Amino acid sequence: MADREAFGVYVHWPFCLSKCPYCDFNSHVRHAPVDEERFVRAFAREIETTAERAPGREVSSIFLGGGTPSLMQPQTVGAVLDAIGKHWSVARDVEVTLEANPTSVEATRFRGYRTAGVNRVSLGVQALDDASLKALGRLHTAREALDAVAIARTAFDRYSFDLIYARPDQTPKMWEAELKQAIGEAAEHLSLYQLTIEEGTPFFGLHAAGKLQTPDEATSRVLYDVTQEVCAREGLPAYEISNHARAGAECKHNLVYWRGEEYAGIGPGAHGRLDIDGIRHATATEKRPEAWLMRVESSGHGVVTDDLLNSEERADEFLLMGLRLAEGIDPKRYAQLSGRQLDPGRIAMLREEGAISVDADGRLRVTKSGFPVLDAVVADLAA
Repeated sequence: MADREAFGVYVHWPFCLSKCPYCDFNSHVRHAPVDEERFVRAFAREIETTAERAPGREVSSIFLGGGTPSLMQPQTVGAVLDAIGKHWSVARDVEVTLEANPTSVEATRFRGYRTAGVNRVSLGVQALDDASLKALGRLHTAREALDAVAIARTAFDRYSFDLIYARPDQTPKMWEAELKQAIGEAAEHLSLYQLTIEEGTPFFGLHAAGKLQTPDEATSRVLYDVTQEVCAREGLPAYEISNHARAGAECKHNLVYWRGEEYAGIGPGAHGRLDIDGIRHATATEKRPEAWLMRVESSGHGVVTDDLLNSEERADEFLLMGLRLAEGIDPKRYAQLSGRQLDPGRIAMLREEGAISVDADGRLRVTKSGFPVLDAVVADLAA
């Protein structure tokens, strides 16, 4: 992949069986059956229109996210992948990831997804004990989750799952034991997210009312440190602030985002970054599924935002995303994008504080102690 520019396609399936109380993603619950055939036609149409704007790309990764894409029938997934292959060329080593809930019903579809062209699955496990899963509003049990992971292991060469930590009443000792169990099941990749209380979610209201207690800042920092230490010791170091993998098992699609490369956003509420006539376009589609459908059916796409990023905005985005990676950034690329060098004085100051390191070839990385204050490091460098 190093000898060609990566290009990703993100496809958003916006439906869930229920809305988790911590979730602020664009997900919707529908009590009537979803018309998958109609959505497939709309996905194919938006893919066609997007490919007309950004022709000649070779797709290196496809990510079916949500919502809950594993609510789709395998033939629906296959039709979406066929549409991508019809309008763009697809790399022989393309990574095709599908997000899935680890319920027994959805796990029975895994072989169908594999036949449809999916070669990597990402499971939303979130916790490995039933009390926590219930508190998080998840519909599966810990046993179901582990059974689904076992099925994924037989159906796919590559799989990953997510866990949420810094949960109410969680101690570092409890988290370490859960994390070791997870690593024993994970094989090659884990996504580990600290619970954040997002405005507009049920958890936000409970937290504001004092009915939901999360670990304090000091405990959260210890939980973060435990995460880094245990994963590194077990051979899954962080390659991004919340993602851990064995060497070579990193998620190619997510690297597209973090390295500032191009990707198309397809489906309700999907975001994209496309280079058209040498200008970076930041696109976003209509979030409401039915409104998105009508837009696509009437005009061929659901795009409601199409911002042109100037050189400074593109460089700042490159900095913000790239410094999340353990590999860091090449300051020369920042200079190419922005037309100015990063301030050597600020680099020297952050280096002296131990927040960043600079390789012999000039590559800039955030250090282990810098990652917990990443936003401040980025703001300092971008100023």
